[in-house]
Amino acid sequence: MVKTYRDEGIVVRTHKLGEHDRIITLLTKNHGKVRAVAKGVRRTKSRFGAKMEPFSHADILFYRGRTLDVVTQVESIHAYGAEIAWDFDRYTCGAVLLETADKLVLEEGIPDTAQYRLLHGALHSLANNEHRPELIVAAYLLRAMAIAGFELSTRDCASCGADGPHDAFSIPAGGTVCMACRPPGSAAPSRAAIGLLDSLLAGDWDGADEQTEGTRHETKSLASAHAQWHLEHRIKSLSHI
Repeated sequence: MVKTYRDEGIVVRTHKLGEHDRIITLLTKNHGKVRAVAKGVRRTKSRFGAKMEPFSHADILFYRGRTLDVVTQVESIHAYGAEIAWDFDRYTCGAVLLETADKLVLEEGIPDTAQYRLLHGALHSLANNEHRPELIVAAYLLRAMAIAGFELSTRDCASCGADGPHDAFSIPAGGTVCMACRPPGSAAPSRAAIGLLDSLLAGDWDGADEQTEGTRHETKSLASAHAQWHLEHRIKSLSHI
């Protein structure tokens, strides 16, 4: 087996290891999730300390270790943290993206190029202030869950497939539901919020940023509830948005 390999990846999480090292969790283009040791990265004179912070997009050379791989070389591609960290709204929304990606991609070493590209695109959009941050989060959550096999129904009935639009909405059922299939406790979101969910899921941003604050908030809340239901975990960063 080749002892080294190179890949580009996005740092989604870090935690301390010993006095000077860190364990870096990345979502990579060709190797899925990778956990690797960055030795000496917490030293003041570290060669690549700043390049291994959350939000960093880098080209990395890894050495295969017995339990954890080791980062041996780093070349920065995009320092997304520099554009995101100074703005509280964008930073907290970016934290949701990283946390969700970390929770969603479970198996290490298994390629998940679609999730990688989606995260990369969402961070690029956030860093360049292309859309409202809360809508970038909503779009990312919807599309990430769809890639994972949990696509939200925004038109037809999620239970029987009856043609929509429908006014009832059930997270456990998988989205909009007709009156015949409506479970007890179903929500009744606005048609505008359902329409915005549908647009964001399809990647259609035309007019999305001009929706009312109430519609944007409702859309983000529905997308968040959908993601957390299927992840079976609370996305802690959402509480700060």
